[in-house]
Amino acid sequence: MRATFRAMQVSTPGTLELVERATPTPGSGEVLIEVEACGICGADAADIDRANPELRPPRVPGHEVVGRLVALGEGTPSIWKLGQRVGVGRLGGHCNECGQCRQGQFQLCENQPFVGASCDGGYAEMMLARATGLVAIPDELRSEEAAPILCAGIATFNALKKSGAEAGDLVAVLGIGGLGHMALQYARRMGFRVVAVGRGPDIAEDALRLGAHLYVDTRQEDAAARLKSLGGAKAILTTIGNAVAVSSLMAGLAPRGRLVLLGAGKDPLPVSAGHLVVGERSVLGSITGTPYENERTLDFSVLAGVRPQIETMPLERVSEAYQRMKSGDVKFRMVLTMEGLGDASQR
Repeated sequence: MRATFRAMQVSTPGTLELVERATPTPGSGEVLIEVEACGICGADAADIDRANPELRPPRVPGHEVVGRLVALGEGTPSIWKLGQRVGVGRLGGHCNECGQCRQGQFQLCENQPFVGASCDGGYAEMMLARATGLVAIPDELRSEEAAPILCAGIATFNALKKSGAEAGDLVAVLGIGGLGHMALQYARRMGFRVVAVGRGPDIAEDALRLGAHLYVDTRQEDAAARLKSLGGAKAILTTIGNAVAVSSLMAGLAPRGRLVLLGAGKDPLPVSAGHLVVGERSVLGSITGTPYENERTLDFSVLAGVRPQIETMPLERVSEAYQRMKSGDVKFRMVLTMEGLGDASQR
């Protein structure tokens, strides 16, 4: 094993720096992953732009990581083997000790690191990870297309499963970006009647291609009124953090419909208590999910032919890739690849 590896660290808030680091040895319950691909997620912006400048060494961001196991720490479960391809998402591995873990709610573990935020992530050639956070990657998926499924994929797949909608029900997706383009694919393949809600006509063709039966442009019509005219949505998935836009769509919920929040904005969400009470409607927050749920998401993606639409760039071009993600100049996910894998091509 080589003595050093390349990593992109947040040298100062908002600035990524390519450095060489000593290759670490995994401790008890840890593994060392040789990274093959790492997605760039919108949530990375907070980790990079608001990084703690006093942290030493500086944090390595990235939480959509796929690679191969090259070293196993003491106590690693026997299901994980050297050379095996694995992934790690935003949730960095549960503790197996807290109250939530004892109830089997591992995604709500009280002592779980957030990859790329409270522990180093995958903008690097090597990465340490808790064994409890590992996800097995199916052979049918390339590393660069599996990476975004570990975050955007599971977030939307799990949200749809929690939505209460059944086959044939009307489901709306607000925000057709990195998360929304996955939600449309999953929703269509789950048998829902799918409405995509976005701003402007430029995304309409993509939304229909990805699985929407109907596209509603909020610049041209009242999206909530359109949903009501269709009988109301059994579920609305919101992938954006704009509280005003989210709140304005709630009137389109059918009785007993659910608004499922994926985008975590800073502003309070205005909610009409009467609208919730009279129609027995509800608002639900949804986090990504456990490693097992992540594997279910990957398996369903293989079974149903769901794939993220990606563009790849090599690790050394991460600053360019990150700025393009922030500007919205990507359809729909940007993925970093390590040496020998990057081709800066549209997939």
